[in-house]
Amino acid sequence: MLLLSIVLGTVLAGIGSVLLAAWISPSASSRFAPDMLSFAAGALLSTACMHLLPEALSSEVEPRIICIVLLAGFVLFFVLDNAELWHHGHDHHQHQDTHDHHYHHHGAEGQSAKAGVWAVLVGDSVHCFADGLLIAAAFMARIELGALASLAVLAHEIPHHLGDLAVVRQGDTVRFGSVVKVALAGAVTVLGGVVGYALQDALLPLVPYFMAAAASSFTYVALADLVPQLQKNHAPRQAYRHIAWMLLGIALVAASTTFEVV
Repeated sequence: MLLLSIVLGTVLAGIGSVLLAAWISPSASSRFAPDMLSFAAGALLSTACMHLLPEALSSEVEPRIICIVLLAGFVLFFVLDNAELWHHGHDHHQHQDTHDHHYHHHGAEGQSAKAGVWAVLVGDSVHCFADGLLIAAAFMARIELGALASLAVLAHEIPHHLGDLAVVRQGDTVRFGSVVKVALAGAVTVLGGVVGYALQDALLPLVPYFMAAAASSFTYVALADLVPQLQKNHAPRQAYRHIAWMLLGIALVAASTTFEVV
């Protein structure tokens, strides 16, 4: 049952997010992408603060240690982000400059489109494997927590994959081919989940630390990556729309607490 739950959760987060992004992308203009970014930011923050951190703090691990892991996660993601190893590029909602944005983000400016495509796919695969491990750890803690982690990853991976598809299509004349390539990278999430399950005996004592690491990851992505993208448009009407979608993301994750089986 646990393995099946992990596989379903990682398939939803890794492959499902790509398919949804591919379905949305033909009409993914500035009208829709910011809404997804706002919703994802709310869902990530709510999952981190209302589920992952409380789960980690309720364990037998000293709260001070959990906070140290949380802080170390922020620092690590900041270092990786600045080293251009942490693959998050969500600036897909303003114009048709996604291709240039990703090339700059991966340090591939001046290289061929093909090299840029492989940089995106390799970076995405590494990131998806880490997502799979975190989802597996969440399922090992509680089935409900694993489901929430899967949905939170799904929420922020949709806008992420919108950018990936835009870059990969630069080197692909067939739209279906670009979807397959990004979906294969997303499928590495399942591999990460299965590896996490196979190592559960070794990982089980580390689950509280994984929860703290996941919380720092979700919070960092929301505050350092998604929110800055949303702050570029200061029109009052758009700002209210951002707030509404963020609150919706928070509310949906918060409402799920009511239905959890303790």
